[in-house]
Amino acid sequence: MYFESLDTLWHMAGHGSYVWSCYALFVVLLSINVWHAKGQKTKALRQAKAVARRNS
Repeated sequence: MYFESLDTLWHMAGHGSYVWSCYALFVVLLSINVWHAKGQKTKALRQAKAVARRNS
């Protein structure tokens, strides 16, 4: 797709608000997913270390 200016890219023939809101929602959900996965990994490692300490 070719756009003549940044303004036409932003507005996309009247569909820009839908397109850019979908991109924003995607980035937000992806960020939440990554943040949650890191938290779960940290929690699992903490639990594994606690079990290892109890068993040794």
